[in-house]
Amino acid sequence: MICPSCGWDNVPGNEACTHCQHSLTPLDRPKATNRVERSLMEDHVRDLCSNPPTTLRPDATVRQAVDLMLEKNVGAVLVVDQDQKLLGIFSERDLLKKIAGNYALWQNLRIGDFMTAKPASVAAGDTLNFVLHKMDGGGYRHLPVLENGRPQRVVSVRDMMRFIIGMCDDGSRRPSANGRH
Repeated sequence: MICPSCGWDNVPGNEACTHCQHSLTPLDRPKATNRVERSLMEDHVRDLCSNPPTTLRPDATVRQAVDLMLEKNVGAVLVVDQDQKLLGIFSERDLLKKIAGNYALWQNLRIGDFMTAKPASVAAGDTLNFVLHKMDGGGYRHLPVLENGRPQRVVSVRDMMRFIIGMCDDGSRRPSANGRH
């Protein structure tokens, strides 16, 4: 990477020129070529039309979790302690992989025994690109948005897709917070 300040030919990936210490970090960032790429690189989790968290305590039953997921039309519930700190997530995937076919009487089992403990999470200030990368890399469909260890929202793949196509739950067009859409 050629330093724009002194012309020194640096090793790709250097954060600063080895000759003059000029910052090279801005030169290493990908360039957005369209509106979607720009949105993914610049917009944040707080810009999404994401859902408030649907929560249960770890002693709640699988039946209660399933009923709540159906009622709220969500694919996961967050499992929290008495202080509302995140302990885990119980999703449709947990139900299918850990319970279905393994237990005849599953309704009264505790979700704390089948949840995914210490799930990956994001913060409201994280970029959408970071969220998509985390979802793709980990195979997640739901990510809790945490503030001080407490869930504030849940970002789903559906939320991400709706944002990318510019639609909210009410079907209206919605500009991003930075006004580019």
